[in-house]
Amino acid sequence: MRAGPGRWAWVVAALVGGVAGLGFFAFDYGEGLSYFSPDPRACANCHVMHEHYASWQKGGHHQAAACVDCHLPHDFVGKYLAKAENGFWHSKGFVFMDFHEPIRIKESNSEILQASCLRCHGEFVHELVSGSRSVNEDAVLCVHCHRGVGHGARY
Repeated sequence: MRAGPGRWAWVVAALVGGVAGLGFFAFDYGEGLSYFSPDPRACANCHVMHEHYASWQKGGHHQAAACVDCHLPHDFVGKYLAKAENGFWHSKGFVFMDFHEPIRIKESNSEILQASCLRCHGEFVHELVSGSRSVNEDAVLCVHCHRGVGHGARY
């Protein structure tokens, strides 16, 4: 006997409800609303970021830049696209506990970081980093020499 459309509707509804429920749980558990704020404490919601947050507080940029100033694009659309992408991968990583420790920056986020360095310091270093807005292997990246600037020294 064939299952009617009503039975499939229940199966689909249960699957959609389960996925939505898991998503809402992860968003609530991970304090998702806090990520809409520019407050650096939101970045320390996850334990893998505690060291980064603590070292940023002692680092050279603490008085001049918060996490969003360096790690997000400064245009409205780019900023929220990066937040959405990072939020998805962070949520997936923490729900399924399949993230790398220590946390590593992705190539797309490294490009954002390089652009942020140049946004503030570009006039000063424009000849040195000319054409280094990407993270290809020949690029002169600010973090090659200044790895500890945003977060303080790492040992």
